[in-house]
Amino acid sequence: MRHMTLALAATALATAVTFGAAEAKTLVVGVADNLTTLDPPNANDTLSAGAQRNIYQGLYGFDSKMQLEPLLATSYEANADATEFTFHLRKGVKFHDGTDFNAEAVKINIDRVRDSKVPTKRQSLVSMVDRVEVVDPYTVKFILKEPFGALVNNLAHAGTFIVSPAALAKYGKDIDRNPVGTGPYKFKKWSGDLFETVKNENYWRKGYPKVDGVVFKSVPENGSRIAMLQAGEASFVYPLPSELAPVVKANQKLEVVKVPSIIIRYVAMNTMKKPFDDIRVRQALNYAVDKNAFCKVVYGGYCKPAEGPVPDLLKYSTTVQKGGWAYDPAKAKALLKEAGYPNGFETEIFSKNNSTYIRAMQFIQQQLAQVGVKATVTPLEAGVEAQRVWSVQKPEDATVQLQYGGWSASTGDIDWATRPLFYGQSFPPKLFNVAYYKSDVNDAAIKAGIATADDAKRAAAYKTAQEQIWKDAPWIFLTDDEILVGQAKGLSGAFAAPDGGLNFEKAEFK
Repeated sequence: MRHMTLALAATALATAVTFGAAEAKTLVVGVADNLTTLDPPNANDTLSAGAQRNIYQGLYGFDSKMQLEPLLATSYEANADATEFTFHLRKGVKFHDGTDFNAEAVKINIDRVRDSKVPTKRQSLVSMVDRVEVVDPYTVKFILKEPFGALVNNLAHAGTFIVSPAALAKYGKDIDRNPVGTGPYKFKKWSGDLFETVKNENYWRKGYPKVDGVVFKSVPENGSRIAMLQAGEASFVYPLPSELAPVVKANQKLEVVKVPSIIIRYVAMNTMKKPFDDIRVRQALNYAVDKNAFCKVVYGGYCKPAEGPVPDLLKYSTTVQKGGWAYDPAKAKALLKEAGYPNGFETEIFSKNNSTYIRAMQFIQQQLAQVGVKATVTPLEAGVEAQRVWSVQKPEDATVQLQYGGWSASTGDIDWATRPLFYGQSFPPKLFNVAYYKSDVNDAAIKAGIATADDAKRAAAYKTAQEQIWKDAPWIFLTDDEILVGQAKGLSGAFAAPDGGLNFEKAEFK
């Protein structure tokens, strides 16, 4: 089934009549890629965080519109200059292994995430924390090194999910394969393309969960993934390929859900490697790609050209260039010639091996070929891509030339849309600046943005940062997404948030 061609898949979808999702008690979710880890502070991808969300929770979380909601904390207070945050914790909550959730568990987890001796990939989320103090068993205080008004947003990110201290002590680095949290579902198995959880009978939110478990099935081929939905083998599919949305809409037992997103699509260019160390080359590649055509061909029109390095739904985002970078192949060729590449050059573009990402890379390959740039397309399994990018210890060892990807600021704050991606101290493996981009102007602006809780000062700082990033062009800036989900009409309470994060806590078949 996985290797079914798109044409055959479409035929199967059009003629299928069997549908049993409404009778299922376990929610099966079809996704495009494999998970990379079940250890929250070491996950680099939104999909793995979505799987972890079944098992784990943080002090706060986000609802379907990315609004903060209390989870393991019930409330908090902050001092006037945003340097101290006191959280009041939910009582009577137990981890899946029977361990009590309390303030000490919070301290152990946050100290683990920010430990510089054993750095985690999400360390930046709490790098501003000087110390965590246990006030009493159900009160914990965060004391910061400097003002940071977005701390609660950072603590709602999946990277700060709270893990059972007993499990951490028992499994150590193997917690990745033995996750123990407080969430609505308990871990059962993770093997290759299958991730399984079962209902937590002692969940703290009374009346939930309402399904017996959640199973993720990784199916990179778009047609096969939608065929599962049509046949009732899955009740929720994300992402829904735009080219198959009409087929799903035509089925009376299915529905298409559209969600405005904070996801940006891009191609990172390694600014420390030739020829991408030349700003003229990077600008040329931005002119070489038709963003409107990319949106239509790759995402069926469910997107729009990026008009800045930060999606416009995020607070403090700036429209740097209305309509995005212009499509101008002649200008691209002129810049390449000026940079010493009149006949273009050869390079490689890589990304994940799902159908949509491959189509995106092939489109970019065709566009670049028109200005003389010959790009080899290399699709990689998610874990292989993660290893290639995030295991590199020094910039000079990086093999990245061009990487196609997407990013969502899963804290809901602009800090997470800028600092991990464009700050000069955010190179892998510490953070996600795959372009190895560094600008003194941008670095100063980002530092100013995170050093204050004042709205006007943050807005001014991030405007400067966005304008500098756009000018320096460490990415080919492509599009801002609109999220598409395919699901059974009998399913409620399951959703993809604007950052692409999946949530099944309140999933229910009716």
